Amino acid sequence: MAPVLTFNDVTVTARIERRNIDVLREISFTLAPGGIVGLVGESGAGKSMIGRVISGLLPDNFSVSAGKVEFEGADLTALSKRERRALLGRRIAFIPQEPLSALNPVRTIGSQFSEHLRHISIEKNRHRALMIERLQQVQLRNAEEALLRYPHELSGGQCQRVLIAMAFAGEPSLVVADEPTTALDVMTQAHIVRLIAEQQKLHHTALLFITHDLRLAGHVCRDIGVMYAGDMVEFGPAPAVLKAPSHPYTKSLLAAIPELTGPRRVLPALSDHMPGLASFAGLAGCRFSPRCAVKDSQCMATRLPARAVGEGHWVRCAERCQAAGDAPVGDLIKLPDAASTIPAVSFDRVRLSYHASRGFLGLRRSRFDAVKSATFTVAQGEILGIVGESGSGKTSVGRLIVGLERPSEGTIRINGEERMTGAVHLTGRDTQLIFQDPQSALNPRRSVLRLLTQALETGENYVPEAQRRTAAEALLRDTGLPPDCLERFPSQLSGGQRQRVNIGRALGAKPRLIVADEIVSGLDVSVQAHILNCLLDLNRRHGLTIVFISHDLAVVRYLCSRILMMHAGEIVEQGGTEAVFDNPQHPYTKALLDAVPPDNADQPWPPVPAAERASMPR
Repeated sequence: MAPVLTFNDVTVTARIERRNIDVLREISFTLAPGGIVGLVGESGAGKSMIGRVISGLLPDNFSVSAGKVEFEGADLTALSKRERRALLGRRIAFIPQEPLSALNPVRTIGSQFSEHLRHISIEKNRHRALMIERLQQVQLRNAEEALLRYPHELSGGQCQRVLIAMAFAGEPSLVVADEPTTALDVMTQAHIVRLIAEQQKLHHTALLFITHDLRLAGHVCRDIGVMYAGDMVEFGPAPAVLKAPSHPYTKSLLAAIPELTGPRRVLPALSDHMPGLASFAGLAGCRFSPRCAVKDSQCMATRLPARAVGEGHWVRCAERCQAAGDAPVGDLIKLPDAASTIPAVSFDRVRLSYHASRGFLGLRRSRFDAVKSATFTVAQGEILGIVGESGSGKTSVGRLIVGLERPSEGTIRINGEERMTGAVHLTGRDTQLIFQDPQSALNPRRSVLRLLTQALETGENYVPEAQRRTAAEALLRDTGLPPDCLERFPSQLSGGQRQRVNIGRALGAKPRLIVADEIVSGLDVSVQAHILNCLLDLNRRHGLTIVFISHDLAVVRYLCSRILMMHAGEIVEQGGTEAVFDNPQHPYTKALLDAVPPDNADQPWPPVPAAERASMPR
């Protein structure tokens, strides 16, 4: 059968600083009807740029300067804007990364879905029945009621299901899914992936799946293309790319993924970060060479042609570099023993409730328990993981620890000091919270120097301005940031560097306890490895107690010595990390572990039973 989509030596050129720079270089791949091709790589690799080429939505000063993009035999680059728009939604559909950003917050789901159907020329008298049918296909409960709701009244997973239903509503030939499961919890991720796969098979649609998660791509995709700085450095069948990677970059990405089984070893993290677009002009050869541990003069000087290494499997790399072996194996992780008999955190039957007024004149009040009778301790110097789906109560426990919420019932002790029930008690020095999104957490008007020393400007931590630079330099060393970062602003840093500044700012107050709330969620595996290794190092050198909140079980297994499993506000299981992973007791824990993509891509995933979750004991 003829391919649905063909990229044939496509080059995208941008005009930057009065120079023409190739942002994508000679990208080639084909996508057959019903096929699934995955594009993987770090942020800035060029994955989403390929989606923009397909949609015709390249930024200003960007253009396809060479090659051909064929969709069902037609050259997309030769079509007019009107002809290209006529394809979008009908023959080519998109599932975006951020559902709440993609949906209009002031219009109902039904209004937006109906507008999409009108755009793809579906008769208005068919809209309601078709919308309900499509929402039911993606297993959205109460489809008729969902049409009347606004996006903020649905969860992130429910909004993503709406977008999947809209994408497949017109039975397109091609769907481009751009990071559709990023930052979703494992249960929702498994469900969304299953829904996309079911819709793709039902409509025999070709799927271009863009992700930074290689483990996920191995289970979803038939072929995988590995992108780096605008180059496709390796392409082939998913099992071949994951089991026998040929390019040093692919090997490095795979080595940086925490494993679900086997001994826990320090992750080998890539040095430096992806070059910016302006830097591409100075990289004539392999653009990965500045970060490559096995580079040679040949690949640095010239861009090598693609070389076959198996059936349908090729790589752009010198044979000598390819044969250099896998990424180095890290040392075994040894987490420190508890440093004190007095727990850093103690919860005794703690409840956190919210009340809402309902009914006529608000006379009827209802209670929602975000945390139900939580009892646990965290030892001094321990790294405790709190795991669960979105809405399970993880973040509420973290907010109770740092004093941002008032416990409705029970006793909380921090370093032996009791918190009073019903009172907000902000702990500035001993306890610090690291937020998930450094972009919004860091003041864009402050330099890194002023961010790192923010806690030293006032109060009991006050240090004269002349001495703050010395303190900031020490924090740079603690978090692994380069010395020249001090005078930069957040906008001038990479995502991983911003998160390190976020961590350093918390350390500036010299806390004994840190609560880290989803701080690696959605990060590239290479950046994630840097952050996790940074936390391990801080724990080892300073005896820092860390409460690590995450929905990523592989990350929690790598970092934490003990785990709390939360479901619907309750701690349903707790224990040593290895004990919980090797022998889970609660049905919810077992379901969570089953929902994680296995290390072995040959193992079936996602798990089939969707209805079991509704009957699961709470």
